Amino acid sequence: MELLASAIDNTNRLIGKAVAWLALLMVLVQFGVVVARYVFGVGDLWAQESVVYMHGFLFMLAAAYTLSEDGHVRVDIFYRGASERSRALVDLCGALVLLIPVAVLITWSSWNYVGNSWTIMEGSMEASGIPGVFLLKTAIPAFGILVGAQGVVMMLRALLVLSGGAGRASVR
Repeated sequence: MELLASAIDNTNRLIGKAVAWLALLMVLVQFGVVVARYVFGVGDLWAQESVVYMHGFLFMLAAAYTLSEDGHVRVDIFYRGASERSRALVDLCGALVLLIPVAVLITWSSWNYVGNSWTIMEGSMEASGIPGVFLLKTAIPAFGILVGAQGVVMMLRALLVLSGGAGRASVR
């Protein structure tokens, strides 16, 4: 169980750290777009659309990494003061009842949508836009798969704690 959890964690960590660089690139490109437009009076649709693509990829592909780092917002009125076993039970139930079913639903419901986009090699609605909307849409099922896999890690870690095995920190 620990080996599987570590493999999924490492994969999500690698993807998350790689796409995190898109945040810096997004700021630089957006700054360039603004300077080009308002200082030089020139616009570039590819640059403008690339910011949207980067934002989409960053949000969708880094979500599982954020989850692995426990960085998502949690209403922790009870969770914060709970014992490690109680937290593990909440994590197990949350992943089993909410997280994984939603991730499966997102992946399943987006599959044909993304497949159709790939079939026609969907591009931008603008004539001179980026011809890769199908690539951007691929991030939707990837999001579901990565977050669902991280949900499995949450369940495995919770089961380890509940069975008296290693604590959360030692599994990472």
